[in-house]
Amino acid sequence: MTIDFRIDTGTYDEALERLHRTGPEFEGWLSNHGPMAVEALARNGSGASVHAWVDSYARRLEALPRASDPVTDTREALGDPRRLADWIAFFTDRVDEQPWTDLLVDWWPVLLSGIAAGATHGVIRVGHATRALRAEETQPRRLELAHALGYWAARWQQVPVPTPRGTADADALVSSVPRVARQVGGIRERLAQLPATTGWAEHGEQLRAPTSDDDVPARLDALVDAVVLAYPSIAIGNPTMLVHAATAPNAVARTLPSLPRDMWRPSFDAAWAATSAVLAAYRPAETASPAHGGVDHADDIWELAVRDGGEHIVKLADTALDVHRRTGDPRALDAVTTAVALGA
Repeated sequence: MTIDFRIDTGTYDEALERLHRTGPEFEGWLSNHGPMAVEALARNGSGASVHAWVDSYARRLEALPRASDPVTDTREALGDPRRLADWIAFFTDRVDEQPWTDLLVDWWPVLLSGIAAGATHGVIRVGHATRALRAEETQPRRLELAHALGYWAARWQQVPVPTPRGTADADALVSSVPRVARQVGGIRERLAQLPATTGWAEHGEQLRAPTSDDDVPARLDALVDAVVLAYPSIAIGNPTMLVHAATAPNAVARTLPSLPRDMWRPSFDAAWAATSAVLAAYRPAETASPAHGGVDHADDIWELAVRDGGEHIVKLADTALDVHRRTGDPRALDAVTTAVALGA
């Protein structure tokens, strides 16, 4: 499969312009995955599918709400979902006033402390936006970063952040994260149980920390690899929500090249916290023994994801292909066939 790191400017940017007329949420607070999915489609050589995908997906979406109360006290407005439109307007103004990289660096530490925002979709959307901007800077892509940052700010939600200080690698930890006691309700209710979850923080501290700033990208990749390769065994817990245990840290990894190095280590810690939190919320009590999904080639797994068209399937496949390119492990492809079989 040919990866187009430049991205088809016309196709992708036109799709963003269409999607920016819609809000970041619909049907309550379901996240609008459109901008994330079309970036994955365009980057992975499926630009011809983008507009048809948007045609189908946009039927579910709602119009972008009107801003009514400009954000002046950012601390007071942070994490207030009633201010979704106001936050998007705030960042839309600022993305035209300064380089997008400066805006990102100014706000990344503030928003990173609330990495659970929108079931981690805030950071995921920012990860897709920054990857596209590094490929080519255009006005629709700058506006996508504004929408992504605004969504993250409005849904900002903190989780405890254990500091990795142990000797264990991620692949030894992801399938044994202590589970929250009440495995019911939405993610906000589940994450609220983390401070009282016996052993969760201590388990998180067992992860081996990066040895230096230079080591952070490799450690982040290893975390993403571990979650994707474990997914076929744990997906029965919640095939949709557990996708984010991999795509959230991968979004952080995709943002790192646009951040100064002194932000890399805190970003790693927050990524691990997000992964561990999602696993605690949805990991099954017992792992499954999955069979091989029967797809042995990356090209075929991507075609399967595009045919399925599910927003979580497309995003997981985008991340799983990163893992397969790094590791060659067939379980990375099995993650996608598992997600399709379970209807993630």
